[in-house]
Amino acid sequence: MSGVTLIDRLVAWASPEAGVRRAIARRSFEALATGRRGYDGAARGRRTDGWKAPGTSADAEISAASGLLRDRMRDLVRNNPHAAKAVSVLVNNIVGSGIIPRAATGDAKLDETVNRLWETWSPLADADGQLDILGVQTLAVREMIEAGEVLLRRRPRRAADGLPLPLQVQVIEADLLDATRNGDLADGGRQLQGIEFDAIGRRRAYWLYAQHPGDAIVSMRRRFDSAAVPARDVLHLYEKQRTQVRGVPWGTPVMRALRDLDDWTQAELVRKKTEACVVGIVLGADEADQGIAPAVVDADGQRVEQFEPGLIAYARGGKDIRFNQPATTAGTGEWLRSQLHIIAAGFRMPYELLTGDLSQVNYSSIRAGLVEFRRLIDAIQWQIVIPGLCQPLWIWFCEAAWAAGKLPRLDIAVEWSPPRFEAVDPLKDATADLLALRSGTMTLAQAISRQGHNPDAVLAEIAAMNAKIDTLGLVLDSDPRRVTKTGVMQAASTDPSDA
Repeated sequence: MSGVTLIDRLVAWASPEAGVRRAIARRSFEALATGRRGYDGAARGRRTDGWKAPGTSADAEISAASGLLRDRMRDLVRNNPHAAKAVSVLVNNIVGSGIIPRAATGDAKLDETVNRLWETWSPLADADGQLDILGVQTLAVREMIEAGEVLLRRRPRRAADGLPLPLQVQVIEADLLDATRNGDLADGGRQLQGIEFDAIGRRRAYWLYAQHPGDAIVSMRRRFDSAAVPARDVLHLYEKQRTQVRGVPWGTPVMRALRDLDDWTQAELVRKKTEACVVGIVLGADEADQGIAPAVVDADGQRVEQFEPGLIAYARGGKDIRFNQPATTAGTGEWLRSQLHIIAAGFRMPYELLTGDLSQVNYSSIRAGLVEFRRLIDAIQWQIVIPGLCQPLWIWFCEAAWAAGKLPRLDIAVEWSPPRFEAVDPLKDATADLLALRSGTMTLAQAISRQGHNPDAVLAEIAAMNAKIDTLGLVLDSDPRRVTKTGVMQAASTDPSDA
């Protein structure tokens, strides 16, 4: 930076504030002129010449790439075992056997009625007639991870359909959302990637195709014209990383790594097969035997040479035989492990869960690795899946039940129980829960919920069992003086000294 000039001094003497502004302006101009930045990541130079970082919005990027990203991610899940395992691990941890609701109105009788009605409706909730409501959860979350987003549509039914409630839910792939619907509307609203917004930015409708655009058989009764479905009848589940209106597959950061790893594995396998085909080369063979491989003539009369295991090739003018020695590839295991670490990081999961390789861990390290992963899963459950999928489904359920006259009101409070995490060491986890209960930092209902069970149902079962034990005059592992072994029931003692 150039020094302070005489003019700068005069300006500062006449007006100190103007002098300061003049100095700041010069600094800014010189930084722009020389390309210098306070952040290394914003510097311009030879090292960053190939770094393309457009300032486009999230919607602009997703609009241009979402279809291809979905197709490539699905192809990887179909054909790449690591991609398939990553999706499966995330689904199993987020949903597992299901995120279970229980009514929490404070009225025990009403709660029991609501819970029983949910259990009756759940097996018939799928509009396709193949899944229960927990299966719908699993399919929806799987689509969110694999394709980046999923739609669920409310399907009202007639009373004559014989359902416990006049409601079913249809899972719709994101491909059926008409992404060509874009632009401003006459009433001040707009359409963006198939989603219609009103003048103040609220979602008003989803433009859906009646048939999947990729179907092999096109039904003439279902034209590829999209129709608007009211937003109140559609759930749109996706992870919102920016202020975008649609999602992207969760494996997007490592798609190229998965593909490159697949290509490398195939290339290495082909190289090994090719080397195994040639056993040795005979030098000095007769003219009639010359050739590097057995000759085969195709239908057009063209000479084709083939390789097969155990092949011995003949070369001209030699008088010796040399056996092939396939080259070894050093460091293959380390390189493969490092690539799988990259892929696991892209899917936001521990390497051990992606690969099943536990050779590099002990109890403490695997537990420490799972703590962060479980925190991520907990955030996904409570910030994405429960508010974006489970709670709206519960609202639809309550509205249908109220309209059918089976519930006295609409505002039925609910509590959700995500699936429990399996303990690495069950004894240590149980001891920790017991200490939390004894110290009053966790309630019994919370402890039961962490196990993935309904506290009301478990406590009712415990009460019924205790009543039965009392009726039979038995005790269950309650007093060491009355129990010979853990878990063994004996008749209650009549000795007063045992009281």
